[in-house]
Amino acid sequence: MSRVHTVVIAWLLCLVALAAQADTPAATLQASVDRTRVNTGETVELTLESDDATLFGKPDMSPLDADFEVRDTRQLNSLTTLEGNVHATTRWLITLMPKHSGSIDIPSLKLGELISQPIALQVVEVEPSAQSQEQKLAPVFMEASLDQDTVYVQAQAVLTVRVYHSVSLFDDSNLTPLQVPDARIEKLGDTRTYEKQINGIRHGVIEMRYALYPQHSGELTIPAQEFSATMVQDIPDTQAAATSQPTMATSPKPGKLMRVTSEPLGLKVKPQPEHYPANTPWLPARSISLSENWSPDPAHSQIGDSLTRTLVIKAEGLSSAQLPPLPATDVSALRRYPDQPQLSNQASERGLVGVREEREALVPNRPGAIDIPAVDLVWWNTQEDHLEHSALPARTLQVSTNPALAVDTPVSENTGVTVIGPPVWPWQLSTVLLSFTTLLGFGLWWRARWQPALTRVAQAGPSPRTVLDDLKRASLANDPHATRQALDAWARQQPETLADMAARFVPLSDALDGLNGALYSETGKLWLGEDLWRAVKALPAVERPQDPNGGDSLPPLYPK
Repeated sequence: MSRVHTVVIAWLLCLVALAAQADTPAATLQASVDRTRVNTGETVELTLESDDATLFGKPDMSPLDADFEVRDTRQLNSLTTLEGNVHATTRWLITLMPKHSGSIDIPSLKLGELISQPIALQVVEVEPSAQSQEQKLAPVFMEASLDQDTVYVQAQAVLTVRVYHSVSLFDDSNLTPLQVPDARIEKLGDTRTYEKQINGIRHGVIEMRYALYPQHSGELTIPAQEFSATMVQDIPDTQAAATSQPTMATSPKPGKLMRVTSEPLGLKVKPQPEHYPANTPWLPARSISLSENWSPDPAHSQIGDSLTRTLVIKAEGLSSAQLPPLPATDVSALRRYPDQPQLSNQASERGLVGVREEREALVPNRPGAIDIPAVDLVWWNTQEDHLEHSALPARTLQVSTNPALAVDTPVSENTGVTVIGPPVWPWQLSTVLLSFTTLLGFGLWWRARWQPALTRVAQAGPSPRTVLDDLKRASLANDPHATRQALDAWARQQPETLADMAARFVPLSDALDGLNGALYSETGKLWLGEDLWRAVKALPAVERPQDPNGGDSLPPLYPK
């Protein structure tokens, strides 16, 4: 028995260990770079991050030797506590200098049992700039450039401002604010810092990028930018002689304030094309995509279900403020409750990406097929210089009845009976049935002449007074969900449906719209139920034909 117990205990311990291993997230080695497009002679910073606190040492750098020069490696450890859980993170910051231009892959690096994913890098061969050789030999100089010389009005042009320094600078640097008349300006991300080799000398680079949107056609001038900072030290004469580099006549002294400026730039702004559709928002962009999402899946929707439709416009080369609202889903069979649009901007290597997200709740109010029209967005492709359309196709919702919202229909006094029999002796069978039903109907009519008026069958469940009290209590308490349940229970005891009552009494229809808005809108707006209760109390009774003898056929709807 002891051996059996030992085996069982060992088996249980294995299960516990496997369960604990399954609950513990696997450690990873994530790789990322500060940018994926660099120029020749510039450095790129590779970051390796792991959440495994048991890792020691540093990654194997040997796979980088083929295409990169490793300039620097730093390790950062951080420890954070969130809701009692301690999370340890280790980062390795690796500064790389590409050895050649073209498409280069940063290979996978290994640390213990962990392996990072490869990253594609684009190294661009740049032509020598028109700056003077004397300026390039200065300890601090500045340049500004545009990604294109000609753009359409309100289209994007990317301005890049770089400050190069071969000496250390104090942390008091200042760049004049960019102000361009007749243009909107959006800063693209944070300021970047990296290194670049110029004439064999290592320079630190401070890079700022801006998205410019000219508001008028014609010639646009981007004024010169000024950068100021205090130098930590100058270039010693002995170092200049050793590197065979000439020095300036007036070498700056340590602690001296330096000011450098860039050259002004010109930008040609073209007007909107003449054949662009009139009365259509002007959207010049590199690319525009249009997508939609439904929650829940509308394939199995019923009357009264709340369907959330989300439409997203994503435009490369435009800010979110330039994106127009999409046409509303104006369908009579759907009640629409829109939310406020969500706008956001994302900085990419090629400029700004604007995103506009529109969300609306759609509630079907009838069964059957409901057609939702197509959405078409017209825009101008600035890359290929032609008109384009981004569209969502039309779709049809198949809506079924909702048993939870069904209302009992009173049984009519005159009911027809259809009997389908086998096709044997059709004439004889039809004659017998006709004679039988005629005699039966005449007998029932004769009996009904001597019977009193039929009394209404008492309904199962709560009494009308109890249901009405529940509706009053829920509506005056401003509880939309309880009010909806009480309203459905009350409607089941009425001789007509809730939709019919709303159709013939406008105050009740308006009050129901307010209740549905509180139930299905995601904004959670406050609802007051006094109007609904007032409409229910004031609901006129159904008009019925008067009894020939002068008496009412039914008692009043709400007896006192």
